[in-house]
Amino acid sequence: MWMVSPPSGIFHHFKKLFLSEQAGRAQALEFVRKNVANALSMANLIMGLSSILCSLNGQYHCACWLLLIGFLLDLADGAVARQLNACSALGAKLDDFADFTSFGLATALLLQAHGILDGLLAIVYVLAVFSRLCFFSSGIPFMYRGLPCPYASSLLTGTYLLTGGNLVVLRIVAMIMILFMVDQGFYPHDKVLESQLWKKMVYAGGILMVLFSSYSIVSLYYLVWSTTYIFFPVALWSCKV
Repeated sequence: MWMVSPPSGIFHHFKKLFLSEQAGRAQALEFVRKNVANALSMANLIMGLSSILCSLNGQYHCACWLLLIGFLLDLADGAVARQLNACSALGAKLDDFADFTSFGLATALLLQAHGILDGLLAIVYVLAVFSRLCFFSSGIPFMYRGLPCPYASSLLTGTYLLTGGNLVVLRIVAMIMILFMVDQGFYPHDKVLESQLWKKMVYAGGILMVLFSSYSIVSLYYLVWSTTYIFFPVALWSCKV
């Protein structure tokens, strides 16, 4: 009985197809690895732009909510980039632009500039964030020079929600945050998602607060979180893996 062997070309075709699928899958995974942190930065940017639109339409509580989500996204994108070894110059620029939009422009609009002095304060706040992002470098690994603008924004946002939008209190806090951002003091990299368990629990609590809690509870939570980092950066938030 004669056995007819299949043409070798068929095996070659299937082998090539299988290898092509494997290569395509590997390329897709590599693309995801390189860009997942960038996607988080883009989400932060979208939160900032949406917050600006809410503020321009007088919906300041919604604007605050979006800024808090942006704060959480900003903490996550750096951690994801480092864990996946996906840090890049493009990612850093995108992250800085998202931070400037959310924690500079969008946060300054919460000050509601109705006059010349109010407008000047908002402009100075934006310039302080711009200077902090562009010109302040500690030269020390995992150390910031000047208060990181996400924490200043989180404190202002929490203040707005807690006081019901009291502009006098909000503007006083904004002036204090400007001083903290430009004084070039050293702040440790908190690495919330990459160090002790309690920091990860604080972050998880922040997510739950944004999703399920009332304005007053959310504001207190983020005020405590931001205040402890601003005033006790080394004692509480210095990164200890």
